[in-house]
Amino acid sequence: MCVNYRPPLPEQLDMVLGILVDLYRDLDWPGETWKDYQAPILRLDQDRRRVLDLASYGMVPRRHIPPGVKPFDTMNARAESLGEKRSYAPAWRRAQLCAVPMQCFYEPNYESGRAERFGIGMADDALFYVAGLWRQWAEADGQVSSSFTQITINADEHPLMRRFHKPGDEKRSLVILPPDEVGDWLACRSPEAARSFLRPFPAEAMKTWAAPKEAKKVEEQGPVTGSLF
Repeated sequence: MCVNYRPPLPEQLDMVLGILVDLYRDLDWPGETWKDYQAPILRLDQDRRRVLDLASYGMVPRRHIPPGVKPFDTMNARAESLGEKRSYAPAWRRAQLCAVPMQCFYEPNYESGRAERFGIGMADDALFYVAGLWRQWAEADGQVSSSFTQITINADEHPLMRRFHKPGDEKRSLVILPPDEVGDWLACRSPEAARSFLRPFPAEAMKTWAAPKEAKKVEEQGPVTGSLF
């Protein structure tokens, strides 16, 4: 599944959110997001106000995997088992929903006979949001950090997303939220109602292209915590 995507630039978030926030101009995040990298997410705070946080990609950051436990990945949460998996079930039951903004995400394509990285985004090049879950962690230094995961669904029949991953493997897709449903997704307080958002995005509104990986991944930055506004 998707383990790498391109988040928006701060100035692009200004345009999407319709506000200008100088505070987060002093912060930074990598141009591409990988496991345990910091990236922006949109969620509601305890007062039901929208906040934009920097959070770690992967519901359980590597630093919080207990000693002796084999490392595992939590960047993608399968919609079918959200209420069962220990990594996701508590956040799902509490409806800790977030929306992950991005320019595009990357998947492997095998149509040439070997794995090639392809970019996937909107046909009109617009920014978009992916449905996700978030949680907080108490850090050793006394600070509180956030982490997140993306939600995925089966894509065996999706005209575009079925082109990706190894032949014979189940096809999966991130849940792309229609622009007019982002607010409703964030405000949803019922896991049962939230499932109505977990559906395929129209293929005709998407596009894909060859996107070879750079020789060296974006350098990982140190942890950043706190709300952006």
